Amino acid sequence: MENKLSLSIQQQVEKGISILKQGGLVAFPTDTVYGLGAGANNQQAVARVYMVKERQQNIALPLLLANISQISEVAEPVPQITWLLANNFLPGALTIVLYKSNSVPDIIAAGGKTVAVRVPAHPIPIALAQGLGVPIVGTSANVSGKPSALTADEVYSQFGNKIDLVIDGGRCPGARESTIIDVTGDKPVILREGAISRDELEKVCGSIVFREAK
Repeated sequence: MENKLSLSIQQQVEKGISILKQGGLVAFPTDTVYGLGAGANNQQAVARVYMVKERQQNIALPLLLANISQISEVAEPVPQITWLLANNFLPGALTIVLYKSNSVPDIIAAGGKTVAVRVPAHPIPIALAQGLGVPIVGTSANVSGKPSALTADEVYSQFGNKIDLVIDGGRCPGARESTIIDVTGDKPVILREGAISRDELEKVCGSIVFREAK
């Protein structure tokens, strides 16, 4: 999709921003699959995400950011390597795990100390986060255990009227999932190797430990 949104899409996005501000849930296309979003600052809305996805609340939810500067709003401390990675790979298919700041509700981190963040390479979730003024929870728009949704119709078929809006931005590419890298330790650790390879990352930040999450 082009970075410039069409008028009809822009109208849907503006409606989505209004719904998010009111604590609603919005599904939207991303650079991989359709995502399901809620305002990260609204714990009741985040709880609804778990409910409609039938997802256990001991599994943390990632955040989608409007830009890399929002990292410092949700993470503390932010190691220097974070900015190196962000400037080279974001927006894009890299999810960075950092220690969360106090601004991130415990429900998002599933009671843990870390938060996973990404700036997607897609204008719609970026526009939603920009319009809301805070990051959005950005998990896949599917019931846990069911296939990821690549179209708006597939989102409707799984959720029906359980969510407040589906922004129809056409078919998602279904691209390979993002690479997840944890920068909370002395050395960065790859928890999942996805669209961005270990070799690409090491060219930017040197030696990396590979420890795929179970």
